[in-house]
Amino acid sequence: MPRPTLPVLALLALLTCLPLRAHEVAAEMTQAARTFLDALDAGQRKLANYPLTDAERENWNFVPLARQGVPFKRLTTDQQALGLALLRTGLSQTGQAKAQAIIALELVLKELEKDTKGRRDPTLYYLTFFGEPGPSAHWGWRFEGHHLSFNFTIIGGRHVFFAPSFIGSNPAEVRAGPRRGERPLGAEEDQGLALVNALDADQRREAIFAQEALKEIVTTNRKRVDPLAPAGLPAARLNPAQREQLLALVRLYLDRWRPELATEKFAEISAAGVDRITFAWAGGLNRSKATYYRIQGPTFLIEFDNFQNQANHSHTVFREFKGDFGHDVLAEHLARDHARK
Repeated sequence: MPRPTLPVLALLALLTCLPLRAHEVAAEMTQAARTFLDALDAGQRKLANYPLTDAERENWNFVPLARQGVPFKRLTTDQQALGLALLRTGLSQTGQAKAQAIIALELVLKELEKDTKGRRDPTLYYLTFFGEPGPSAHWGWRFEGHHLSFNFTIIGGRHVFFAPSFIGSNPAEVRAGPRRGERPLGAEEDQGLALVNALDADQRREAIFAQEALKEIVTTNRKRVDPLAPAGLPAARLNPAQREQLLALVRLYLDRWRPELATEKFAEISAAGVDRITFAWAGGLNRSKATYYRIQGPTFLIEFDNFQNQANHSHTVFREFKGDFGHDVLAEHLARDHARK
């Protein structure tokens, strides 16, 4: 029997390490959550905590509205620092920078809209917990406010799920003032445009399913999503350079999360079949036009939309058909736990 080659051994080593690395993230997340919760007073704790099975866990949104949980506005400076430390256990440096940029846009909107009622407020971002964080516990947490929704589910103290996840940017590009030129989601827009413009005429006809951009991401804030109707160009019909562009775009979205989590998720996506991933486009082919695209594989969906405010207001979302809120794995664990009682 031939011996495994070095690349095969390296791949096996990587796959062997992945669960351990995700487990380490879960442990860090659990400790940071406990530290934050222990720093709250009784009133704050009551606002922050819900049972794991409460319907609120799936009540996620990305528009400016009153939310459940404890807002940063009601936290001390030290408590806010602990809350941000928790967020760092889930996000990469890239993800943290995007989140900070989106939160800071509330001040840009406050000025643009002449807001005097406190609707645009960078401290109106909430932390909400579901269940009790523990070394082997099932629990979840959410960081959410206008144009940000990060939903994490930890199962058995080992497995971390991070969908649904939403980042939006209004404006998509700051066009005046000291922050002029900032584009928090510029890479997501630019790499999508680069890919669609790299297609040949036949490929583009297959990829483009509508001449006008969609007005919003299709899945909005649905609690659960199924695969969308087939549309677009399969990765199997891309040349090697185009295929790498597509995978780089997928990795761009995954790179919002800790490298340990992103690497594990990309391995799952690849194992499900890269050739079965489709790239679908609607709208114009340059930044002056409204655009929409989606990338859909057997296990996941990415959507990008820049339609509102004359194509200067973008939304992005990452969903998993079985992994949103850790649904399937959590159900298995809860059933197993119940059977043991």
